[in-house]
Amino acid sequence: MVIAVVTKRFIAGAVCPKCGAMDRVVMFVEGDKQFRECVSCGFIDEMRISHVGRELDTRVNRTPQERALDVRPVKLPDN
Repeated sequence: MVIAVVTKRFIAGAVCPKCGAMDRVVMFVEGDKQFRECVSCGFIDEMRISHVGRELDTRVNRTPQERALDVRPVKLPDN
């Protein structure tokens, strides 16, 4: 007999959409789905977060060669 252990983690600052209790919502994963549950009123909901956004380009995550391509000369106006 195999017993699956589900680890539940509290979500800091989360407010239950049903009862409005703050810091009483936990998040857990079953299979490939994420759920949130209120420990006060028993509200449970599947979290539908499927879109993973693209990381923004910054100087930290770009190579020096990529940064060099953005270098352009500055043109000063004649007075």
